[in-house]
Amino acid sequence: MSYRAPSECPVCGGELVTTRLGCHNCGSELAGEFGHCDFCALDDKETELLRVFLASRGNLREVEKHLGVSYPTARARFTALLVKLGLAGDVEPAPTMTRDQVLSEVASGALSPAEAADLLAGLS
Repeated sequence: MSYRAPSECPVCGGELVTTRLGCHNCGSELAGEFGHCDFCALDDKETELLRVFLASRGNLREVEKHLGVSYPTARARFTALLVKLGLAGDVEPAPTMTRDQVLSEVASGALSPAEAADLLAGLS
């Protein structure tokens, strides 16, 4: 079984650095300081969103259908992914959802309560 490497130090929260690589086949090991992988820090949900986005050739309507969420939710999730990857410089803000739309998304199961809380906190 393969596990995802942590990206943050469990002690202080700082960024972890890869310093050792090994080969399961021959047992060889490399030691040093290796470059950071932005995509390795994505959680399973974010990785799935990226996979669906790439498989649909960048069509957010297809992402929306695959994930079973509304277009504003799909776009908001994708914008959050771009922010996490540091690629959000030119991204337009996601369309604002109303309180009723957010609650409807939670009721349908398209949004988790935590995501809804974040969206509701951002509403004025």
